[in-house]
Amino acid sequence: MTENVINLHKDTDPPADTATVTTLTVVPDPAPAPLVPLWVRSGRAIRRIATDERTTTAARAMARHSLYTLNGGRIMARRTWDGRTGARYERMLRAAEAQGNLEVAEEWEERLQRFRESRHRRRMDLLHSPEQVARGVAMGTGMGIGVLVALGVVMALNTKEVGDVITPLKATIEFIGALIHIVQVVWPYATVLGPLFALLGMWAVGRHQQAAPQWALPANVRSGEGEPITPSIVVKALRDLGIPALRNAIKEMGDVGASMLGPITIAGCGVEVDVTLPSGVSTNEVQARRRKLAENLTRHEHEVFITIPEAARTVRLWIADSGALDEPIGPSPLVTDETMTANYKTGKAPWGQDLRGDAAELSVFQRHLLITGRSNQGKTASLRSLALWLALDRSVQFWLGDLKGIGDWKMFDGIAEVLIQGPTDDHVIQVTEMAEAAVDEMNRRMEVRRTDPNAVFPPLIVIVDEAQVAFMCPVKDEDKRPYGGSSSTSRYFMAARKLHNQGRAVDVLLWQGTQDPTDQNLPKLVREGAHTRASLVVGTESQSRMALGDKAVDDGAAPHLLRQGLDKGTLVVASDGIAMPKGQSSITVRTHFIGDDDAEAVAARARALRSGIATLTLIERGEERDPLADIAAAIGEAPRLFTADVLKRLATLNEDAYGTWTNGDLKRVLEAEGEEPKKSHGRMVVHRDHVLRALAHRDSDGSASASE
Repeated sequence: MTENVINLHKDTDPPADTATVTTLTVVPDPAPAPLVPLWVRSGRAIRRIATDERTTTAARAMARHSLYTLNGGRIMARRTWDGRTGARYERMLRAAEAQGNLEVAEEWEERLQRFRESRHRRRMDLLHSPEQVARGVAMGTGMGIGVLVALGVVMALNTKEVGDVITPLKATIEFIGALIHIVQVVWPYATVLGPLFALLGMWAVGRHQQAAPQWALPANVRSGEGEPITPSIVVKALRDLGIPALRNAIKEMGDVGASMLGPITIAGCGVEVDVTLPSGVSTNEVQARRRKLAENLTRHEHEVFITIPEAARTVRLWIADSGALDEPIGPSPLVTDETMTANYKTGKAPWGQDLRGDAAELSVFQRHLLITGRSNQGKTASLRSLALWLALDRSVQFWLGDLKGIGDWKMFDGIAEVLIQGPTDDHVIQVTEMAEAAVDEMNRRMEVRRTDPNAVFPPLIVIVDEAQVAFMCPVKDEDKRPYGGSSSTSRYFMAARKLHNQGRAVDVLLWQGTQDPTDQNLPKLVREGAHTRASLVVGTESQSRMALGDKAVDDGAAPHLLRQGLDKGTLVVASDGIAMPKGQSSITVRTHFIGDDDAEAVAARARALRSGIATLTLIERGEERDPLADIAAAIGEAPRLFTADVLKRLATLNEDAYGTWTNGDLKRVLEAEGEEPKKSHGRMVVHRDHVLRALAHRDSDGSASASE
């Protein structure tokens, strides 16, 4: 039995009359810990040491510097070989042949032939050089001895000593002996230091070229963040795309794979380069590997854009500086320049910046517009900024339907002649009737144009924001015609189609903003009727094709690759109204954001340019109408208005009450109040003062009758 521990417990301060009691407690030994084999403990220690950060850092450093030396030697050997042989010319020749550029191939073949002829002449000269060298050495030695003897004779004559004749020759021999002695002393050190200096040179070359695997490089180099784009980096990224034909072609080209590249130019917050692909590699193969190409370039996917320029078998790469696209662009010129005005016909709206950092300006002249994208990505702000710019042209009229109805367009009260705001079916009905009234106005203008080909009309911009609400509306009218849908009886769809067909000819344009496009909420015929199509981030490539068309997506447009929430306000635009590089069918624009307060300030400037406009808003259907008051509301602040314009505004105000009115109905109401329309410059007009006078006279009569 093992030795036990005995504990002695004594009562402290026992009573004087009590004997001291000692308690003995036996405590057993604890169970012995299990023994761990020595080889297990050694293995754990070795693994701990091997995985220690200091060990891995030292191992990477040793591997890195060893590979610097090895690969530096390979680079120096390759350079020496290229300098002594025609390998460089042969690689350039193969590269030109791989690109199918026969003219350049012939030029490099001629250079190679000239190099070979020059090398042949040098080698032939070497065959005769030993004899020439021997002659030169013999003649030089003889002349040297003769000179030294002559010098000795001169010295002997001067000193009267015969022995001085050989003094110069003797001194020369002693000098040669001293040189030999120096060489004998230095040679052992040179045999040791020479290879060391050679290794140091190879290490320096390898380090400069970072000639080591990525895992062996330092952390700051290995991360690649902010690494500048060079031809070698682009060629390596293309080589590692996983396209066999491209990889093999670059391998045949050797280091001169950069001959595929055009000049790398600074383009805004990134660089741009055109890549001419070798035969057998198609542009869509490169486009399909955008993410891999971006990662090979040490960039995120959203920082690399691939488009198809005009040149055949060429892709254009735009590569952003790391993190540059996450930086906001400056404020809109609409906000910073309070003197800015607009011109519908010749002006361009300052919409934002393209990826090159250049101003992106859009012409809206006779162009229907469609902007789509996911919810809360900047669609309304992008559409509203165009409308705010155009509102600074006082000749432009606006009819506006906002089917979201949360006040995004409230600043257009006093600018737009019609402003409908709300998401209900009643609002959709009003917007549909507004679009149909625009069709009637278009037809009226077409009739005038037939009689007067030189007639000029003020531009009318019909804006419908959240148009998908109209297309998806299930309500039908009393004739069972649906307001929504995409059939030949769908009222909003047919109004949009008619405006797309002929509206631009008489400057009646439809601008629509929609959400998350599908064939149901954005029919094909409507989306293809827009001249300017722009898309924020969408979910799939098929939605990108709906938004922009097949041509733009096939040429590289990819709004489905934008980042939701991070690329708010970034649009991919397909339009002939915006400047873009030759050969491209779309351009990416980062739009200026104009907040509500700034929008209200711009709208106030627009209202100041216009005579008072009474904006017509949504009116409940089925209520009792006061025709005279409605006529006054339709005229607004204008001193007088053509009867045709009064009828048009009345119909927009309430289609049920005034949609069928004619000039006779208008004349009847005014004559009943003693204020019939007058003729001005050959056309019938209604004077605002006359209508207000009739209202005041009617109200005074009513007050007198009530008092009686």
